[in-house]
Parts: sequence; C-alpha cells; structure tokens
Amino acid sequence: MAQPSNTFDSYDAVGIREDLSDIITNVSPEDTPFYTKARKTTARNTLHEWQTDSLRASSANAHIEGDATTAEARSATTRLGNYTQIFKNAVVVPDTDEGLNKAGRAAEIAYHVLKISKEQKLDIEKALFDNNARAAGNSSTARELAGAPAWLTSNITNTGTSGADPTGDGTDARTDGAQTAFSQADFDSCMQSIWENGGNPDTVYLSAFQMNVALGFTGNNNQRSAVQAGDERVIKSLSVYVTPWGTIEFMPSRENRSRDVFIMQDDMWEVATLRPTKNVELAKNGDNTTRQILTELTLVCKSDAANGMVVDCSTS
Repeated sequence: MAQPSNTFDSYDAVGIREDLSDIITNVSPEDTPFYTKARKTTARNTLHEWQTDSLRASSANAHIEGDATTAEARSATTRLGNYTQIFKNAVVVPDTDEGLNKAGRAAEIAYHVLKISKEQKLDIEKALFDNNARAAGNSSTARELAGAPAWLTSNITNTGTSGADPTGDGTDARTDGAQTAFSQADFDSCMQSIWENGGNPDTVYLSAFQMNVALGFTGNNNQRSAVQAGDERVIKSLSVYVTPWGTIEFMPSRENRSRDVFIMQDDMWEVATLRPTKNVELAKNGDNTTRQILTELTLVCKSDAANGMVVDCSTS
C-alpha cells in the first residue's frame, strides 16, 4: 500500500532523540592465570634477591668402627636476583567532559582508568612469561625483569634443534631453535625430569594451539570425545592429567609465547612488589585531568629444578 498524501512521517520529523544504549560491550580477554596464581611478596629494593640451595647426590655411606671422622666439603647457597620493572599507563581527558551527558559511563576519566588498569595487568602477565633477560637500567634506560624462560635450565625438553639454554640466573634469555611439533612424549619426558629433580608441578601453561595438541594425548579419559545417550552435548576437555610423576592441570594462556609450554610448580614462583598498583591524579598543566596507573614489581623463581619447559614447539 502507498502512504496517504501529505503524511508527516519520521523521515520528515526534526528533533527525534537518539536511541543509544547505556551498555558498552567489551569481550577482550583479561585473565592472567600465572600472575594470579603466583604467591605475592614484598620487594624492598629495585634489585630483589633471594637464595637457593640443594642437597648433594646420595652416595654409599658406611664406616668402620672407631675410625676418625672427616668433615665433608660444603658448598655455599646460590644468590639470585631480579630487577623490578615499572609498569605505567595514563589517560588525559579535557575538563569539558565534566559537563557532557554520555551513554554508558558517567565520567570518561573513570571509564578509561578502569580500562588501562586491566590492560596493565595483561602487560604484567606478558612480562612474566616473556623470554627476556633482566636489565638494571640507568638514567636513560628502563629497568626490566627477567621472565620465566630466563630462569629455567634443569628440565628442558627441546622439540627442535640449535636452541640454547640460558645461564639460569636471569642475565640472559633462551636462544630459540628450529621448531617441531609438541608431543605427549615431550611432555612426559619433561614431567619425569622435574620429578627426578624433586619438583611437584601442578600447572601447565600453554597457548590455544598447543592445548589442541594436548587434547590428543592418550590415556586420559577426560579428553576423549563422547556423546551420551539422550544428550546432545559433545564433551572434549583436558582439565586434569594424571601421570606417574604427579597430577597436573592444563591451563590455556593467551600471554605466553605459543612456542613455549611451561610446566610449573606454582608455589615456586613469587611476584615481589616494590610499589603496589596505585591510581593517582597527576598535577594539572591546563584545562584537563590526567590520571596514572603505576605498578612496580619483579618475578622470583624460587627453584629452577621444580619447573620445566617444552621449548621450540611448532605454532602452526
């Protein structure tokens, strides 16, 4: 049908108010499993230090009656350290914003402060997993913390070739090698090595790509695809993996490099904080408001031997 003559419809009208929802949708991931699980402690200096030690290897221990006792040679503890890294983000908003009526948030500054707080937490998670050596910094260079790969040397399963382990004291990064596919044999070998060195790992951190590989591991009922009678659900998951060397949880992580699979004993890692996360308003320098989010912290590897990695895994 046609519209009657001279109909004044919505296309002719002036002054119709806009219809804008007060809901802002943001599906960006913000989970930080390694940072969240690591024990939190306090740093008192920009170089946070700790000590590690180990028992000597077992040996035959039998003596004749009445013989003289000779003291064994003893070794000192190992002193390690990592530098605190400053994570800083800021947002500046003109003061005109105070008079505006906006959809989805009352104040632009508060909305963006919340966003950069979440973004900074993701930056921290990425730094903890990063294959990065520590850096002392100076008046023109930022301090940097050494990420997890720079501390691990004892239990490394190398799927590829030509890679090289770091020194293990945070002063250098791992040298990447040629990549080959991650496999169950690689994982089991690393788990066995950690157990033999005294570790009890409880979490595997790995990318979505490597998680799909792990879903193909055999011998775990949780990972088998199954359709139950009268149920349309298809179940394929791998949450807990039971091995002779311990029971471990697989946790997909978005911030670690896909080529690295971390097998961690979570209580052997700490995040030492020199300056906890703080939201402060900076001095005004004009007709605007600036707020800063700042955190200063570092990573502590309490025991290299309790953790391991499968490195140089193919990512496609």
